[in-house]
Amino acid sequence: MSARLSHWLRLLWPGAAAAAAALLFALGRVHTFAACGWTEVALLGGLLASLGAVGVRRVRRGWQDLAPRLRDDLELGALLLALAECVALLGGGLESPLYPSVYLVMAFLVAFLRPAAGALLTLVAIGLDLCAFDGLGALPRAWPQAMAHAGFLALFALLYQLVLAAQVAASRRAEGKAVARRLRQLEERAREYRLIAAGSEGTDASPEGRERWVAAAVREVEQAVGSALEVAECALGTHTCAVFLLSSDDRELRLHDCRSRSERLRREPLPAGEGILGGVVRRRTSVRLSGSVKAATYYEGAAPVRSVIAVPLIERRGSRSSASGVSSASSGGGEAPGFVRGVLVADRIDDRPFADEDERLLQAVGREVLRAMEIERVMGTIKQARDEKDRIFRALEELNRASKPEEVLETTLEICRSLVAIDFGALTLVEEAAADATAAPGDGAPRRHRIAKVTGVNAGQALTGHAFPDNGGLCANVVRYGTPLPGAGARLGDRPLVFDEESQLRGIQALKILPLRSGDRVLGTLVAASRHRGAFDDEAVRLLEVVALQAAQSLQRAKLFAEVERMATTDGLTGLVNHRRFQSLFDERLALARRYQKPLSFILCDIDHFKSVNDGHGHPAGDAVLRGVAKLLAGEARETDVVARYGGEEFALVLPETDSAAARSLAERIRVAVEGASFQTDGGNLRVTLSLGIATFPETAQQKQGLIDLADQALYASKHGGRNRWTLAQPKPALRAAK
Repeated sequence: MSARLSHWLRLLWPGAAAAAAALLFALGRVHTFAACGWTEVALLGGLLASLGAVGVRRVRRGWQDLAPRLRDDLELGALLLALAECVALLGGGLESPLYPSVYLVMAFLVAFLRPAAGALLTLVAIGLDLCAFDGLGALPRAWPQAMAHAGFLALFALLYQLVLAAQVAASRRAEGKAVARRLRQLEERAREYRLIAAGSEGTDASPEGRERWVAAAVREVEQAVGSALEVAECALGTHTCAVFLLSSDDRELRLHDCRSRSERLRREPLPAGEGILGGVVRRRTSVRLSGSVKAATYYEGAAPVRSVIAVPLIERRGSRSSASGVSSASSGGGEAPGFVRGVLVADRIDDRPFADEDERLLQAVGREVLRAMEIERVMGTIKQARDEKDRIFRALEELNRASKPEEVLETTLEICRSLVAIDFGALTLVEEAAADATAAPGDGAPRRHRIAKVTGVNAGQALTGHAFPDNGGLCANVVRYGTPLPGAGARLGDRPLVFDEESQLRGIQALKILPLRSGDRVLGTLVAASRHRGAFDDEAVRLLEVVALQAAQSLQRAKLFAEVERMATTDGLTGLVNHRRFQSLFDERLALARRYQKPLSFILCDIDHFKSVNDGHGHPAGDAVLRGVAKLLAGEARETDVVARYGGEEFALVLPETDSAAARSLAERIRVAVEGASFQTDGGNLRVTLSLGIATFPETAQQKQGLIDLADQALYASKHGGRNRWTLAQPKPALRAAK
């Protein structure tokens, strides 16, 4: 009891202290410092103690990684405002020089607490101010002044919040621009190194991972280039040693890195065809100059150098054609084949011309620079291939985990959307009833198709479940010929016939339909469409083919699993639930009835004189009668009812939420339906009747076995009473006495 009281005291103490301060303000019990007494001392002590308790609580929540609650913010703010108002009154009232402390506290609260707390604390500050006015006896004479105080407090809080929000927004914008600028620089550097292709932004499935990789790759190349330049500077004794790389369009040379004693190196891009650097790019060979060098255009103003050597950075292998023609392969002029990526230049300010061995050294340094870029490119290719494999493996694992056809369909479309940028996806299936299970693709067998699942734009629910015939549409032809359509380079019309005339896809610029092939059968199609022309390149089509192949296998496996499960739980002759499955379903329905206190009825049925049917007309005729009776029972029952073949010529029904009156009504309908039915057999039409026994939970019995036993006894009562009738079981004497 004491622990609970202590807990409530800790909770209520801060609020009680702030409320007590407001009450003392309203009663005029807070005087100036010159006239203060024990009341003022006790008030200040209580407010400070409460602030200490609130501060300790906030520190503890911070140690536990828990964010402050709104209640915590309100307690802290109310105590600070009460303390500031008390100090202002002690300093001489509402006109004292200490009153601005209220505005300072208000600014602090608005700046550091959540907006909801700031708005509520503004009202608290106005309330404390009005209490102080009332306690000083200034109301109602000083209402204009009180309203001015209140309006100023509210306006001060609002303006401070707006200014703070504007500053935060501006800081975030500046930070975002700085990050974007840095990312653009990294992207440009990566293109200069040919780590990524120009115009490839947004193609990676994980932008964050791609940005991290680009930044790491650029850093690795920059470190390698810097080390190579230091080697060249020390070995050649240069004034400047610099690397200029061609831009992604091969039109400009940009200073990438340098080791120079001059501050006059040009930082802006240089035309790729001018000066000594342009000559190296055009001629694709090294250049050495000495004496008065005027072609060193990589300096601003007159060049202070006396000897220059520049070697091209030629990548021996590559696949990108040059925009300016400088990256074309050699055509017999003795030039080394490859792609010019930039220029490595070194110069001296003394009269020491560069020798052949200096040129060979600089060429070796250039090869090291290119090798660093090539290594990062190879690593990028390996990373891309690894990421693609990981995505495919994860997709295959998800499909392998799907055990039901509906799960396979949904998972397949989700995987397609994660691997390829599609705006519309669909899966169609060949209808089992129309397709020959042994037919091979293209045999001309009549088929019907059904749109089993759709996703993306134009994926209205009207398309799901839509069936269409084996027409001349693309999906039907894919199933017919077992090959993807449309072919490479084929142009789409305004309204391509994908399914049928009733289900048109509009606004698509790229389309690919692949067969769901399992062995020599085509189970259906995978439809992928995009509003962007060229969305499905060779890589995307290859991914879709892998998904379609695995989806077909998973779909076939799920269908086989469902068929095995059906065979294990249904009676092979009648298609009803078998005895084993019936027992488990009976337990489930009875447990629900007992839990929710709902009635449940059990009906046991037996075909009258069934032995004479088998003896007189043969077992095939008896089987036909069993199938016919089973069909009638299933037709009369509800979807929630359990209809089972109990054994031999006996059938059982479990009827949830059905009392004895409703069970009698259903039993009569079943009896009349069977009596009036004629069952066609090879020996002619046969007629039979049915005897039924009914037991109801909890009226007749409480346990499953009791319901079965009493229904069986009622069934035998119907047999002995003349057959073709139903009998309602009566509760046992012990149960009746208990009632």
